[in-house]
Amino acid sequence: MASPARSVLGVRALNRATLARQLLLGRAAMPAGGAVAHLLGLQAQNVKPPYYQLHARLAGFRPEELGRLMEERQVVRMVTMRSTIHAHTVQDALTLRPLVQGARDREVGYFRKGLAGVDLGALAGRARGFVEEEPRTMGEIREELLRQWPGADPQALAVAARCLLPLVQVTPRGVWGRGGQVRLTTLERWTGEREREGEGMDGVVLRYLAAFGPASVKDMQTWAGLTRLRGVFEGLRPRLVTFRDENGVELFDLPDAPRPDPGTPAPPRFLPEFDNLLLSHADRARVVPPEFKGRNTSGNQSRCVLMADGFLGGVWAAAGGVVTVELFRETAAAVKEEIVAEGEAMLAALGDGPGKVRFGSVRG
Repeated sequence: MASPARSVLGVRALNRATLARQLLLGRAAMPAGGAVAHLLGLQAQNVKPPYYQLHARLAGFRPEELGRLMEERQVVRMVTMRSTIHAHTVQDALTLRPLVQGARDREVGYFRKGLAGVDLGALAGRARGFVEEEPRTMGEIREELLRQWPGADPQALAVAARCLLPLVQVTPRGVWGRGGQVRLTTLERWTGEREREGEGMDGVVLRYLAAFGPASVKDMQTWAGLTRLRGVFEGLRPRLVTFRDENGVELFDLPDAPRPDPGTPAPPRFLPEFDNLLLSHADRARVVPPEFKGRNTSGNQSRCVLMADGFLGGVWAAAGGVVTVELFRETAAAVKEEIVAEGEAMLAALGDGPGKVRFGSVRG
């Protein structure tokens, strides 16, 4: 029997519920691999953000823990949701990539003019053989494909290879304290594991709600970069509870998921650019106050953000052992002290040693 619609959840109630799922009301005693799985992956467009994401969420986290998982090929960096690079456990990479393949196929279609006369099956086969010989840079992949299709658009060929194949960025790229070019091979070649259907979309919906709920259908579609998920939610309705937000939008949730009191304290947290907390809902008011909408971005770039009382409260930047924090509103001295302590802890864990936190303007 379908669950009846429950009470209205205000913005603060949604905020505290989401922070609890995101491990941001208090640092969790959880291993790095467990957190990567619970969060359904970490945004990894750049090298360092996954480490900052876990520092904000886990007690005693050390960057070497995640770096070791990458070197041991238990966590991989690859394109999945929203056509962006995420760090996933191998199991999630094997299950999530097939679920978003349809969206990646449509992405190839946007470049069809540059792929005139190109057999996409042949392109995928040639690219697969090339990167499985040894990991290759995108430039090398592009040059190899141009030998076969010299009249095609080089960018279109590269996009097609990236979308048609489950390519992972191999280490040392992505490992804390190490450098290296982006080199790619297939998920199967790197891990020795084949893609599989796994839990299917039903299971992913339940896990999304566990990490980001309560949420609407559009919220999950925003997170995944997919459409037409209404039917999946409807099939799961008997197993879920429902609420409404203040705008009347129906929200789905797991019956036993945490929904803390809206007055629960939320400590300040420093989050890196592209943290999924700010990217995984169609309506971001649960974490971004309307008056600050757009202030966590600069052009098409995301900025590092400070969460204060659970909401976007400022931006920050680090340079030379100093973290500069730009607050968006007047803030009590006691809260500033908490922010300084949190910033100093971040520098001690992820910087080059003890550092300073100051308040001022952040450029960008």
